[in-house]
Amino acid sequence: MSTETLIYSIIAGIIALGLALFQYIYKSKKRSKVYILLTFLRCITIFSVLLLLINPKFDQITFYEEKPNLVIAIDNSESVAFLNQDENVKQFIERLTGNSDLNAHFNIEFYTFGREVKASDSLTFNERQSNMALVFDRLSEVYNNTTSPTIILTDGNQTYGNDYEFVSSRYKQPVFPVILGDTIQFADLKIQQLNVNRYAYLKNKFPVEIIAVYNGSNVINTQLKITSGTAVLHSQNLSFNPTNASQVITVNLPANRVGTRGYKAELIPLTNEKNKVNNYKNFAVDIIDQKTNVAIVSEVSHPDLGAIKNAIESNEQRKASIVSCNEFISNSRDYQLAIIYQPNNNFRGVYREIETLKMNKFVILGTNTNWSVVNSLQSNYNQEISNQEENFQPILNRNYGTFIIDDLSFDDLPPLSSEFGALKFSVPIETILFKSINGIQIEEPLLATFEINNRREAVLNGEGIWKWRAQSYLENKSFNNFDDFIGKLVQYLSTNTKRSRLNVDFESIYESNVDVRINAQYFNKNYEFDNSEALTINLKNKDSDQTIRFPFVLKNSNYSVDLSGLRSGEYDFIVTSENGSISKSGTLKISDYNVEQQFLNANVTKLEALATNSNGTRYFIDNTDALSAQLLNDTNFATIQKSSKNVVPLIDWKYLLALIAFCLSAEWFIRKFNGLI
Repeated sequence: MSTETLIYSIIAGIIALGLALFQYIYKSKKRSKVYILLTFLRCITIFSVLLLLINPKFDQITFYEEKPNLVIAIDNSESVAFLNQDENVKQFIERLTGNSDLNAHFNIEFYTFGREVKASDSLTFNERQSNMALVFDRLSEVYNNTTSPTIILTDGNQTYGNDYEFVSSRYKQPVFPVILGDTIQFADLKIQQLNVNRYAYLKNKFPVEIIAVYNGSNVINTQLKITSGTAVLHSQNLSFNPTNASQVITVNLPANRVGTRGYKAELIPLTNEKNKVNNYKNFAVDIIDQKTNVAIVSEVSHPDLGAIKNAIESNEQRKASIVSCNEFISNSRDYQLAIIYQPNNNFRGVYREIETLKMNKFVILGTNTNWSVVNSLQSNYNQEISNQEENFQPILNRNYGTFIIDDLSFDDLPPLSSEFGALKFSVPIETILFKSINGIQIEEPLLATFEINNRREAVLNGEGIWKWRAQSYLENKSFNNFDDFIGKLVQYLSTNTKRSRLNVDFESIYESNVDVRINAQYFNKNYEFDNSEALTINLKNKDSDQTIRFPFVLKNSNYSVDLSGLRSGEYDFIVTSENGSISKSGTLKISDYNVEQQFLNANVTKLEALATNSNGTRYFIDNTDALSAQLLNDTNFATIQKSSKNVVPLIDWKYLLALIAFCLSAEWFIRKFNGLI
């Protein structure tokens, strides 16, 4: 309570006493016990009312005990079961949860991790990848400001994400790795890595780079073979010893037939080699007979140009070149698509050349665009010229149906800059993105496509798309989402295939350790998205002739099916609507490669470094008796008594209102009883 409030309270007490004495003592001239009691009650009533008007504030301090957290992160990947450690993990968890001292001393929190991190103690050991770096990222967000020693049960073999040895440095908690797996070193041959381009071109040769590694103490000889079906395409003898434990082999293979071709690279196993799964690796190459060549025509330098070029060339079937207007006109027949970036007066010849070749184009407009020239060079749209700039946020049109668009969280992307005023189209358009200003969507297209005279065109009315690619990387640690978005737009513009009521989005090759998902869109006869149709996919394994049928599930404006449980192999598939009137077929291949079965031993070195750098201790799964004792006896993990101070105003104290009501009631009753009313 402040000094000022204390003074007001004393004055209120004096006023209350004075008024009570004036009414019952001075004015009545009586000194009986009844009048003294009435004086007391009236004084308390007036003083309480005045205190409510002053409303002093009091500090309310409460004490409580805060137990430390014990965070337990469990590797739920297939490698744990492959190393025969799954039962040991379950028994270890049972011992921890059954330890009454630990439960009394800690708040125990369980997490499992594979490719993602989940708050759970349910173990299946079926995750196809393990991302230990993500564990420390997620736990840092929750526990960095608390006392939370962390037990991590893992073999230390990471197959996905950033290196956890460096990411863990940002995690401010002691880590106690419990190491799963055998530490005995066995002689082992393995294909450490295989690098190959996903696409190759017909009648060319494509390189395959193989990194072969030997762990052992003897001199050994083996053979590397690359086969396709029953045909041996390459054979090579290799020799390893402790000082020459790795070799890089580069082989050029012929691309003789269009389509997806499967290959197998294999190191002939050693006698009595324990792990033979990592001796081979299957891979596939999609052989195509042409490459889409895209011209990005610009007379200005801008980061957008590099972002678009990199996004296009992320697909090896496409090549993008940044050229000037004159360079494009000189070599226009080399390109299948033109991207016109912020046209000005120099683009008159470019527009004439595109019109002559009847080429599709993608026009990007912005603050450096000469709008008078743009309005005069074509008649499909017209920009209202205001000579003022405006920033526009994108809003996805979920009813866009020309091709499948994945949501990049467009609402959260940085705005694009362009001319203030409406861009009015004189032809029917399909809007991909609407404009949004200050969070309010306006019915003007930011990105739209249209088809006229058997030609396709897209218009983006804004510059700064490089920020979208950067934002995509910040959110996903990858450019893939943005690059796929641009890739689908380029694929649509680089062909003139007739529009279909059923669109199916799939990859021709999938790795077996990634999610296999196929998306589809279905439209009614008016080409409006139909969310009431039932789509199914029938897959036939080319090797076994086994047929499998899956239904699609509606998700937002797409139909989706998850085929992640399919075994490796090549499949023919057909997607059909419920009445069977519309269908779409294709072929996909799932490569036979399990990254979680490539390891023979736990990565003891990295886990010991993790423990040392975080001031923790490493344990092996078969020797963890001392772990519980260390956690209980470490004074750094003691229960902490904390206090909480709340400032409570007197007006919130309900007992004071009750006291006022009691005093007024008692005063009235005494006066009534003694005939003073």
